[in-house]
Amino acid sequence: MHAEITTQHRWLERLVGTWDVSHEAIMAPPKETTWTEEVRRVGGLWVSCEGRGLMPDGDPAETIMTLGYDPRRDRYIGTWIGSMMTHLWHYDGILEPTGNVLTLHSEGPDFENEGKTLPYQDIITFIDDHHRTLTALVNKPGKGWEKMMEMHYWRRG
Repeated sequence: MHAEITTQHRWLERLVGTWDVSHEAIMAPPKETTWTEEVRRVGGLWVSCEGRGLMPDGDPAETIMTLGYDPRRDRYIGTWIGSMMTHLWHYDGILEPTGNVLTLHSEGPDFENEGKTLPYQDIITFIDDHHRTLTALVNKPGKGWEKMMEMHYWRRG
């Protein structure tokens, strides 16, 4: 079986490279960074995003995100794992017509009510080719979508 590389697969190449990650450096790359992310192609159909850094408490952590595109479903798909938790996140997402915002839907643990799950979104937004954000949202019952965090990614080089 040989899958055809589509325009949607080529969009994922925008992520390829080495990125410095910060939750503070909004207007310019951070002077000191505690996180980096290395994004590489897996064939022409997937990307693997491997992050390494320090958690707010100073403990080291690692994350791995995979992203691809399923032409049969016309959806971006993927997974996310982190060394700080046991949940495997499954992504199902869509790219906005501008080509700059990929919204990834997922379901995960309700950290306030053990045994329950909630809808989540991870939104990748390209500000330009060298700066992007990842905004994580959770949909809490009765409260709607709430921002959990926003990270800024600055391409090296």
